[in-house]
Amino acid sequence: MIVGILGCGAISNLIINKIENNNEIMVKYFYDRDIEKAKNLACISNGTAVLDFQDMVDKVDLILESASQIAVKEFIPQVLKKGKDVIVMSVGALLDKDLWNEMKDISKKTGAKIHIPSGAIAGLDAIKAGSVGEIKKVVLTTRKSPSSLGRDVSKKEVLFVGKASEAVKKFPLNINVAATLSIASNLDIDVEILVDPKIDRNIHQVFVKGDFGEFTTETENLPCESNPKTSILAAYSAIQLLNGLTEPFNLGT
Repeated sequence: MIVGILGCGAISNLIINKIENNNEIMVKYFYDRDIEKAKNLACISNGTAVLDFQDMVDKVDLILESASQIAVKEFIPQVLKKGKDVIVMSVGALLDKDLWNEMKDISKKTGAKIHIPSGAIAGLDAIKAGSVGEIKKVVLTTRKSPSSLGRDVSKKEVLFVGKASEAVKKFPLNINVAATLSIASNLDIDVEILVDPKIDRNIHQVFVKGDFGEFTTETENLPCESNPKTSILAAYSAIQLLNGLTEPFNLGT
């Protein structure tokens, strides 16, 4: 499987430094509007940086997007139209119902697969299993440091209370987990976002209630050194997803 990277920031850097290229998974092409970022990753992986995104689409089996919600809208539908699989990291874009429906329709026609990593949260498999029945309520409470949210505060503050569809618009770089939970549960979940100067981790608490029962998870994520908005676990989840695409077995739902 030949993989191309769309967006060469913190997540892509972690992926390239952790994944072991082999005959089954080869990360070979890189595109970023900042060509120097693409060249840097290409150098590390002995790959190729491209100036035009289209130059790599026909040469790969899968595109891993780790750029932005805008990039998802601009590039991913055209990738799917060419029958190429995608991994979407900027999941907030998919709460745009028109875009999400368009992507699913294209996928059905071409056979291309849309993959969404579990990201920086625990319990997604349980939510997916629970959605076979009825998920009645999902609440995400996220606490992050001022540096992660780009805020200069001296005490804990509530920045947002509302639905995931609104949260991903107001915090497009910080709250992709809300979109992932919404898609998994078939709900526009409830979200609360707090900034807390006393913490140095990205903390996500998830409460889920359904006809199966209920559960609560809490994940304390270490942020990437190069970008505190990004949790290390988010990158690891993408690596695990990539590895799983070539494994002869599947663990979990």
